[in-house]
Amino acid sequence: MATVEKERLRTNLDKVLWKLEEARISVSEHHIVKLVGVGKYTDVENIATLYALGQRAFGENQVQQLESRMKELEDLPLEWHMIGSLQKNKINKLIELHPALMHSLDSIELATELNKKLLVKDRKMNSLLQINAAAEDSKSGFCTDQAFDMYQQISETCPQINLKGIMTIGAHTEDTKVVQKSFEDTRAVFERLEKSGATICSMV
Repeated sequence: MATVEKERLRTNLDKVLWKLEEARISVSEHHIVKLVGVGKYTDVENIATLYALGQRAFGENQVQQLESRMKELEDLPLEWHMIGSLQKNKINKLIELHPALMHSLDSIELATELNKKLLVKDRKMNSLLQINAAAEDSKSGFCTDQAFDMYQQISETCPQINLKGIMTIGAHTEDTKVVQKSFEDTRAVFERLEKSGATICSMV
């Protein structure tokens, strides 16, 4: 890779990490924040370069893309995440890939089917409950009012799924107050769920 491109990636990564650190400290020095790089729009070479620069966790929003990237970069000890919507006909393939975390458990139906197929294969999967905090028709996930109860229900009825916390994508608008509220509402749900063992609150 050209030195110019590597330096561009280094600069961009440093900027993102700096902003994350500032935000983390403004909330609490005890918070642990993990950056998951989204590989969707970049080349495999760039992911390898970011690994060399210290980035370890990467996510893909399609099972096929996740499989391809995992194979191409199998020599690197990367932490792979499934961050996109999961179609039921792709469940078995995702189980085979065994990502570190699946971010998009967005319905009871999906949870039930995933649990069933995990049971057949005697596997478990770490997952996040997806919350549609802004109640947007274009997004899937549970509304904030039902998220707590659905989290409990899935935890009790789907033992092959290890629920680790929740995930949301901020409101799709230029109004920063609306975006902030969607994150604050998600955070409120997470704080309730911490008593049930939730440890991850992922917000994009």
